[in-house]
Amino acid sequence: MNDLDGMRMRIGGEWVASDESRIREVHDPATGEVVGSYHLGNRDTTRRAIEAAEDAFEEWAGRTARERAGYLVRIASILEEHRSEFAEIITRENGKPLSEADGEVGGAIAHFQWYAEEASRVYGRTIPPTDPGKRHIVIRQPVGVVACIVPWNFPIVLWARKVAPALAAGCTVVARSASQTALSVLRLLEHIEEAELPSGVLNQVTGPAEESSDEFFANPSCRKVTFTGSTEVGRKLLAKSAWTVTNLSLELGGQAPAIVFDDADLDVAVEKVFGAKFRNGGRSCIAVNRIYVHDTIGDEFIARFTDRVESTVVGNGLNAGVELGPLIDSESVDKYLAHVLDIVDRGGKILYGGARLTDGDYSRGYFVEPCVAVDVDEAMYCMCDETFGPLAPIARFTDTDDVIRRANQTIYGLSAYLYTRSLERAFSVGERLQAGTVAVNDDVPSTTIAPFGGFKQSGLGRECGAEGIEAFLETKHISIRI
Repeated sequence: MNDLDGMRMRIGGEWVASDESRIREVHDPATGEVVGSYHLGNRDTTRRAIEAAEDAFEEWAGRTARERAGYLVRIASILEEHRSEFAEIITRENGKPLSEADGEVGGAIAHFQWYAEEASRVYGRTIPPTDPGKRHIVIRQPVGVVACIVPWNFPIVLWARKVAPALAAGCTVVARSASQTALSVLRLLEHIEEAELPSGVLNQVTGPAEESSDEFFANPSCRKVTFTGSTEVGRKLLAKSAWTVTNLSLELGGQAPAIVFDDADLDVAVEKVFGAKFRNGGRSCIAVNRIYVHDTIGDEFIARFTDRVESTVVGNGLNAGVELGPLIDSESVDKYLAHVLDIVDRGGKILYGGARLTDGDYSRGYFVEPCVAVDVDEAMYCMCDETFGPLAPIARFTDTDDVIRRANQTIYGLSAYLYTRSLERAFSVGERLQAGTVAVNDDVPSTTIAPFGGFKQSGLGRECGAEGIEAFLETKHISIRI
């Protein structure tokens, strides 16, 4: 029997099956094969998990920061010890190349290590009084029970990015992973038993997303919700939070521009834009979605970039040398193909790719060709909506002010990329781009030690860095009359 079959939820220190014995299978998007299965929860199991977290909160919050940090260090060690196992499960249920899955586990390890250190840096302050008979003290305290809603595109690292700072701050957690990629975190929870966290501190539920979120926002014991996902869903959660004024953090969609200036190192620009576009198959909120290249170097960049894309090895992420795995499901394939067709219908040109792969080893999976398109305009779907797939539309520009205007002409503002040898241009353009993260001559700007989040409809709040733990703390003023 597959050891990933019939995996259960973790609630109050116990493994819990669904009340109706409902089981959901997870399928490998590369082969269609069943990877494993898990018990499907409902609103009631979410309620039970919140109650367990509430029961555990006071004792966990009362522990010293050093004690809580010790648990996070142990979790990081467990992740490292079982790193190859977790990476393989991620690839099997998500489709990304094994090397990228391994890097994702490494990122999760870094989050637990970093927030183990940050736990001891939750500082307060004293304020000089205006009345000599008073003293004013400001302290930071954990917000309470936290609900963490995690997407499928980075199932372990985005889980860790929420859970680690929440635990470090002294909060207890109820987490819900995406239905397509629940197995990797459920397996992680099995191994985390070795860390001997107190019962109820860390709970993991499954089930329909709307049932879970309804309970998160209606239950007065759930004091904080942190969500990563689409802007469309984020708007719905924001509306739900209004009724109970629930503390809410949102990391939502993006439509990242990459601007390649005429003084860019083309070797660097081609490879870095390729990485920022096609990593995880373009299924990333910070993926490059629009490429603007200066007209004087346009022909050379496009030719070299297209050559690089043509050399991309597409296949099962478990196979050596694969750079691009399958999309997650048929809906993702349909959206990708619709964006390609829209380019053609509106007068754009496909230089390479753009089709679904269906022959041989590709026949059972959700594989598509990586695509390069030119002669695109701002009205095309690919230029104003997240493709969430391996489509790279390239437009030209001549004027810096104009390309900044075009780059900012979106409801999103999560990330942006620019390529130049000029330090002055890096600062002047970087400061004008409306994005929470700006990468200069880089393709991997996200890191656990620096804040991450978006402008405009790309979200509310910040994760990672010192700011990441702030999201799970309340500020309290204590006024004392001597």
